[in-house]
Amino acid sequence: MLPPAHSVIICVALPGLAISSDQGQLTGQGLEGFYRAGRRVLSRCQIRVAGREPVAVQARTTSADRARFVATTRVTQGPDPDVIVERTRHADGTERIMLHSAAARPLRLPVEVALGTDLADLGAVASGRTGPELPAIVHDSGLRWFCAAGGASVTADPPPADALASAGLLRWEFDLPPGGSVGLELRVRLEGAGPVRAVGRAATSPLASARATGDHPAVQPLLRTSIDDLQSLLLRDPAHPTDSHLAAGAPWRCGLAPADALVAARMTLPLGTRLAAGTLRTLARTQLPGRTAQSGMIPGPRRDAGAHLPACCTGTEATLLFPALLAEAFRWGLSPQDTEQLLPAAERCLGWLRAAVGEGTYLCDPQPGGPVRCETQAHAHRAAVLGADLLDAFDRPGGAALRQWARELRTAFREDFWVEDRSGGRPAAARAPDGRLVPHLGAATVHLLDTGLLGGGEQAPGLLDRVQTEQLARLLGSPAMDSGWGLRGLGTKEAGYNPFGHRTGAVRVHETAVAVAGLAAAGYEKEAGSLLRGLLAAAEAFGHRLPEMYAGEQRTDGSAPVPHPAACRPAATAAATGVLLLSALAGIRPDVPAGTVTLRPVRSAPLGELGLTGLRIAGAPFSVRVSRLGLAMVEEAAEGLQLGA
Repeated sequence: MLPPAHSVIICVALPGLAISSDQGQLTGQGLEGFYRAGRRVLSRCQIRVAGREPVAVQARTTSADRARFVATTRVTQGPDPDVIVERTRHADGTERIMLHSAAARPLRLPVEVALGTDLADLGAVASGRTGPELPAIVHDSGLRWFCAAGGASVTADPPPADALASAGLLRWEFDLPPGGSVGLELRVRLEGAGPVRAVGRAATSPLASARATGDHPAVQPLLRTSIDDLQSLLLRDPAHPTDSHLAAGAPWRCGLAPADALVAARMTLPLGTRLAAGTLRTLARTQLPGRTAQSGMIPGPRRDAGAHLPACCTGTEATLLFPALLAEAFRWGLSPQDTEQLLPAAERCLGWLRAAVGEGTYLCDPQPGGPVRCETQAHAHRAAVLGADLLDAFDRPGGAALRQWARELRTAFREDFWVEDRSGGRPAAARAPDGRLVPHLGAATVHLLDTGLLGGGEQAPGLLDRVQTEQLARLLGSPAMDSGWGLRGLGTKEAGYNPFGHRTGAVRVHETAVAVAGLAAAGYEKEAGSLLRGLLAAAEAFGHRLPEMYAGEQRTDGSAPVPHPAACRPAATAAATGVLLLSALAGIRPDVPAGTVTLRPVRSAPLGELGLTGLRIAGAPFSVRVSRLGLAMVEEAAEGLQLGA
């Protein structure tokens, strides 16, 4: 079992992490420590003042990459604490410790910091297979450790008065006048690696610093925290440092997960197209070559799909997301030159799709005997429709054949994937190889509502007809699916429902946001508004840093969303939901090649007035305001960009 991550404070500036309990002291227990590139550089950092361990009184994150801890201790006689210990911990491997005296007389304070490390990799920490602490040696103004995998060091400023390698101890004595302060700084480094330089903190970050204002108190902190978390998860392709992409999430998934990276890049298109371009270029270099059945695929790991279906292939999802993201990025303003450079990779993805379908209608799982999944058909249909649109825009062949197959898929899906019942029916989760329908109701059906953006601000057609879409909206808005905090992964009436199940009942934030955007675009604003308000209430409970998932427990008066102990927080797709939700409320649908942007705001204005500034369309700032009457007005846009019909 993974050590619980819901109760720790995680500071992220990849490739650096700092994980702490709310006590502030790093004890080496569980996940605690400073990490660099997946290795725990320092596992223990415990401070004692005047021979006592301070009493923790407050812990909070001040940004995605740093946290502040406040503790107190009593040095003189009396009932009240008279020394305040303030620690600022940064994901880049820096810890600043400030001592503030509230005593009425001068103090001479002995301070000790006990340090230790096992230099374990994150996988060993997660599985509880770490070794003992390594022996230290005194080095420069601190300590150093070595093992077969490398070394680490801690340096102190000011240098300690005494350093004991055998005990891993640094000592100082400070003189504090009444009301005085003194500080020290520890710098943790992995040997052979320079200081952590987070991609998102550079001036060249691919994400615009957009801002939100409005009647609802959650919109401003939600967007600010979303962008802050996204910045902290940015990574560079080492071989191509101009290309950046998002890691899936901390602490477990700090590397490239192709499907998650593409999903998050698509959701953040309102912040500019540079992240999409970097992600697409990075993944194009991983595309499988040759002339085999796998040629054109973007590899990805398998992912648990819950109790009713076998694990699915995220490589299939990534391969289908690639051309859809490129097509939409082109609409948002990705230059024709950059789009054309990536077009061959998109054509190979589409070629793999057509080859995998063959003479049939549906895209099956890649493993023999696998099911035909509902959401896979939704991804494939969107890839075909948007891919055809993209091919036509660049006078490339193949668009007509893709559209014809998409039409055939729509006709067959509406008949073959619909389960009739007394309540009006539902889309099947999958079809077994023998044609049997897997009828359980789950959140994967939301992908049927995510049809994609075509030219002229139009949504692409979906796999469901109008009556089926209305029924799906009703089901998603029912108490079985809407927990009051967001959309459950599986309906409460379904066999195998588990409110903590990754795919069998937990609220997955990304799927809830997709449901809100899809329902709003299809005109089902009541259901969209209920899910939206639930997600915003959960965001407030989580300090506006949404985890990737949390328990699907029913919301009641006075309750709070229940954390999932294994959830990443921050996670790329969860952080990106703030961008998707607010841009969907404003109904922003650009078509930069045509020089237009269409606004289709949610008419019921479920959050009241909403203002978004600092977005990016066509590489230029874009600002929009939606009134309490649901009317939208552009306040800033690129020169020459016209308001569409």
